Amino acid sequence: MPGASAKTIVYVVDDDQGVLGSLRFLLETDGFAVRTFRSGPALLDAIDQGPVDCIVIDYKMPGMNGIDLARGLRDRKVHAPIVMITGYPDETISSRASVVGVQHVVVKPHLEESLVWHIRAALQENGAPA
Repeated sequence: MPGASAKTIVYVVDDDQGVLGSLRFLLETDGFAVRTFRSGPALLDAIDQGPVDCIVIDYKMPGMNGIDLARGLRDRKVHAPIVMITGYPDETISSRASVVGVQHVVVKPHLEESLVWHIRAALQENGAPA
């Protein structure tokens, strides 16, 4: 499948700077435009500053976890698809995430193998070109 157009903008939220750098590299290599944030509040402060096609959120972050962030985005009427990443999977995370509008949950450390696929699937499910 060819890379995404430069018009496909993905926001990534993770408190780990190393993970942010790796995800930026992975997604930019696949043709996405990427903007990164170190916390949920940082994303919420910036969410109205430009278009976003998909949002990748880490589940476990200090202060505001990924589910709370997703809820905050939906409360602000952000309709971009959300893909949650986690290194702490449990049997309830997918169901709790779906309640707040998260379409996909991807388990670390295998992000390179499936994150781009999940982003493309979420975009297509949301009616956007992937």
